[in-house]
Amino acid sequence: MIDPAAAHDPVPLDPATVPVPRYGTASLADLLPTAAAGLGVPGLAPSLPVEPADRVCVFLVDGMGWDLLRRHPAEAPFLTSLLDTSLGSTGTPLTAGFPSTTATSLASVGTGLPPGVHGLPGYTVLDPEENRLMNQLRWQPWTDPYRWQPHPTVFQRAAAAGVATCQVTAPHFEETPLTRIALSGGQFFGRLSGEDRMDVAAEQLAAGDRSLVYTYYADLDGNGHRYGVDSDAWRGQLQYVDRLAERLAEQLPPRSVLYVTADHGMVDVPRTPEARHDFDEDWELSAGVAHLGGEGRMRHVYAVPGAAGDVHAVWREVLADDAWVATREEAVALGWFGPDVEERVLPRLGDVLVVMSGVGAVVASEREPKESALVGMHGSATPAEQLVPLLEVRG
Repeated sequence: MIDPAAAHDPVPLDPATVPVPRYGTASLADLLPTAAAGLGVPGLAPSLPVEPADRVCVFLVDGMGWDLLRRHPAEAPFLTSLLDTSLGSTGTPLTAGFPSTTATSLASVGTGLPPGVHGLPGYTVLDPEENRLMNQLRWQPWTDPYRWQPHPTVFQRAAAAGVATCQVTAPHFEETPLTRIALSGGQFFGRLSGEDRMDVAAEQLAAGDRSLVYTYYADLDGNGHRYGVDSDAWRGQLQYVDRLAERLAEQLPPRSVLYVTADHGMVDVPRTPEARHDFDEDWELSAGVAHLGGEGRMRHVYAVPGAAGDVHAVWREVLADDAWVATREEAVALGWFGPDVEERVLPRLGDVLVVMSGVGAVVASEREPKESALVGMHGSATPAEQLVPLLEVRG
């Protein structure tokens, strides 16, 4: 006889159903190699369906997901008018890469490599040599950047090939480890205001016969984290981003292209116990776990020696249909981090990977009080977080 209660137990999600980023055909990692190949940079090949240009500017807006942009035409009339131009006028988005988080995505943009190769596979991951978690956005605790990410950036390769190359962003980013190993090459122009960044980006784009310019804006993401993407503060920031993009587009020189893209989207996580699974208060989730990495929407779970199988089974049962729960081996085989994962990167991945499927999160109220209090979060593989625009304006 079937137990009626057991018959209604949720069935754990199959990791094979996770939407895998389109590495090699439509991911953030493919953008700069495609642009640089069109500029004649040797050793790089185009993989996106876009036309080459002599002058290329990439404007990356932190947190401006494809779904969010499409839901706010009133706040972003200019960007909305460009939706049909996305990804070579196919009207479709790029995939950010996995996980959908800033450190991972910016490394993919700047190096042109998937996470399994550049080696920044999350917000916090294990440094296996030190047996401690390393925050790859803040670069804490200190780790030699060039040991952590040894590959050259596309900007460095472009500058070496004679392309006028630069980054235009906030001044404090100039010497950060993440900038050095992911976004360096050519000149750096630090500007505080968004308007100044747009103006300098346009000036530098016109300064060379072949040019590659990158500019960045972070505050949309910050407001989403603090207040949620369903807030007036977030909508006000989107309005401002729309004006910045239009300002830059109006100054494009001849033979140029502007790409407006993002590093990830975002979802608001309800402040309920059902939506926020607290690792620090759940003995089942914490049992056998040595380190909890990642972030609320995508967790790297590192087990104590010999406990990985039990940890996987428990997390899979407890989270059931709230998350895809996979072993490291499953995640690598399914291509979540790209078609290849370098040997130095493998131990940085969790023994167990936890990818939220709805709007929930695994928080850690004691060890991560600030992150656990956020309203808007990202990191998972859902379309709301994974899909980003590639809007295009030609000069």
